[in-house]
Parts: sequence; C-alpha cells; structure tokens
Amino acid sequence: MEYLWAPWRIEYIQRASESGCILCQKPRENNDEANFILYRGQHNFIILNAFPYNPGHLMVAPYRHIANLQDLRDAEAEEHFDIIKKGLELLKEVMEPMGFNIGLNLGKVAGAGIAEHIHTHIVPRWQGDTNFMPVLSDTKVLSEALISTYQKLRAKL
Repeated sequence: MEYLWAPWRIEYIQRASESGCILCQKPRENNDEANFILYRGQHNFIILNAFPYNPGHLMVAPYRHIANLQDLRDAEAEEHFDIIKKGLELLKEVMEPMGFNIGLNLGKVAGAGIAEHIHTHIVPRWQGDTNFMPVLSDTKVLSEALISTYQKLRAKL
C-alpha cells in the first residue's frame, strides 16, 4: 500500500463546522491572514479557496451577500472585474502558471459550493497538473500548503 502524507490537512479535519456564509463571515472577522484574504477592495475582496483545485486557486467575491450576477450593482461589477485582473497579474508574477480557468458556478446544480453568495474562481493551471489520483482514488494532491501560497502572494501585493 502507498501512503500519501499531507499533515497540513489536519487543520481542516479538526476545524469545527461553520454555519452561515463564509464569504460574509470571513471579511467581517478582520483576521485576513488566518482567513486567507489577500486583497480588499471597496466592494469586493480576494480570498484563497480553502479547498483549492490547484495551489493559488483564488475567489473574488462581493462583500454584499447576493446569489445572482444580475444583482451586482454597477460599481460592484466593475470593481469585481478589475479585481479579477489584479488576481491574474498577481498569480502570473508569483506562480508563473501556463494558463487559467476563470469562472462562475451559478446555482448548486452548476457546481456552486456556496450558491447563495456569488464569487468568481481564478484557477492557475500548469501542463500536467492533473493526474490519475482524482479519477482512481477520488483524491486531489496539492503540492503546497495554503499558508505558504498565501504568504508568497501577499508578499507580492
């Protein structure tokens, strides 16, 4: 039998289940490093995805709790897109990905993990970043701890 050691995952296993909307709660706590909030704008913020597809997986979300894209006010929508561009530039400089997946999952059936609070995913991609693990064992291997990714990205900001 092969063992895959990921001791940093214990933080998630031992963390108490949270109720409510994390995209509302985390910015209110004013503990950006512990919550992996990288950047705060006037209407939106960037947070690292706690369960990333790849290292550097960012989410851009408005502070306002809304589920529908069409409910974004003009100023929120404009800043949201500007912050997506900021996130792309940051990831390009620090992590040097070969490409990106950028998108919104609107509604549970579309894959939204937090369907009640709109957010845009920015996922850096590299050649060969997918392998047999998710297919054969329903396991995703991440090569870097969240705090390490956060510290590298935050230092560049």
